[in-house]
Amino acid sequence: MTEKSPKYITTTLPYVNASPHMGHALEFVQADTLARYWRLLGEEVFFNTGVDEHGQKVSRKADETGVDRQAYVDKYAAEFDNLKTALNLSYDNFIRTTSPEHKFAAQEMWRLCDEAGDIYKKKYTGLYCVGCESFKVESDLVDGKCPDHQVAPEEVEEENYFFRLSNYQIYLEEYLSKEGSVLPEWRRKEALNFVAGGLEDLSISREKTRMDWGVPVPGDNNHVMYVWFDALTNYISTLGWPEDKSGQFAKFWEQGETLQLAGKDQVRFQSIIWQAMLKSAGIKATDKIFYHGFINSGGLKMSKSLGNVIDPYALVERYGTDATRYIMLRHVHPTDDSDLTWEKMDEWYTANLVNGLGNLTARIMKMAETHLDGPIEKPAVSGFDEKYISALDRYDFQGASDFVWSKVGELDEKITATEPFKLVKNDKEAGVVIIKELVHDLYLIARMLYPLMPETNLIIKEAILANQKPENLFGRLGLNY
Repeated sequence: MTEKSPKYITTTLPYVNASPHMGHALEFVQADTLARYWRLLGEEVFFNTGVDEHGQKVSRKADETGVDRQAYVDKYAAEFDNLKTALNLSYDNFIRTTSPEHKFAAQEMWRLCDEAGDIYKKKYTGLYCVGCESFKVESDLVDGKCPDHQVAPEEVEEENYFFRLSNYQIYLEEYLSKEGSVLPEWRRKEALNFVAGGLEDLSISREKTRMDWGVPVPGDNNHVMYVWFDALTNYISTLGWPEDKSGQFAKFWEQGETLQLAGKDQVRFQSIIWQAMLKSAGIKATDKIFYHGFINSGGLKMSKSLGNVIDPYALVERYGTDATRYIMLRHVHPTDDSDLTWEKMDEWYTANLVNGLGNLTARIMKMAETHLDGPIEKPAVSGFDEKYISALDRYDFQGASDFVWSKVGELDEKITATEPFKLVKNDKEAGVVIIKELVHDLYLIARMLYPLMPETNLIIKEAILANQKPENLFGRLGLNY
């Protein structure tokens, strides 16, 4: 039997210049689902997430509000870390880029890239978007503005350190030519086409006189690191790199299978810049990077000015933790953009959870409690259906959820066709056989729910093993949003 490689999974690190939004919650829940799925299969998993706390837009926000910068990032870091409870996340580490351990790792990454001859200093004039924390060229702009933030970038002239990204064109073309290095496939081709178009060296420092909130550049107190160069190192600093006193870096990064999750706007940073940095430092590339789409609302990008922002904490308050996970996994496309509104979510919640899984569980367990002498024997642990396994192996969270709900539908149809609640009155033995089959199959559904809806998984299994109808899994909604 082949020994399994440890699995490492990480989200990107959200900026702490605002509260968590649905895109962050989606990425966290997708990653958590995979981590739980792998653990269910007996894999050893390290799941990382955290927050990116440096950079110009963070420092500006803090200064505008008159709050000490560290106190400012502490506040927002707590809001993101609180998602662990709100969304029932099982991550192993929550890394903060203001931690001393991470700063040490970022400086070591700099030193290694410098030793490789990939860092140099030059004067530079460019268009800088504070929102993106990156320089832009004219071709990136629409009507002279950043298309993501709808503001004209600032013209900046200064002397910065640069990373020789251009040194890694051939390497990156080879890396990105491997099927599976980037998922979905069209994102891999997008990255490959970007690299094939030619790479420019990357500005990786900022003068302290202009921006002093960041990790100091080793050997030059007049500069701090560009926020992306600093933040990307989190994917290995979280494992204890470079000292690796616990051996987690060797186990999960060097010897393990690594997967990063990111939004579709991150391709350049995660699959190009980060991979070049790793190569320069002599570290193994990320095995796979999976990119998800954006969540819109009412056909429009979520915006505070439009009043269509959906707060993940508001979803949890209205629907509960597992129902929120369900909405993001089944009704948000894994890789394409998706549209959410409160009306749609209410409809899905009521139809598929209240009247679907919740009602099914109540009906089956009421029959079991009434007509069975005791709990059924716990079903033996066995493999999952190939359709379910295949979907999660492809990060098709919708497909896996749809398969589970197809089984919910099958049990509903079986009850309608056999009417065990009537049969048991005339032929108790035959009725009991069907009820036991229903309870058995409900237990198998609960097992498949573990990565998707872990709390519901537990409630259903405990009810079955106690042979008791549980409290309603999902309460009916009020009219207020």
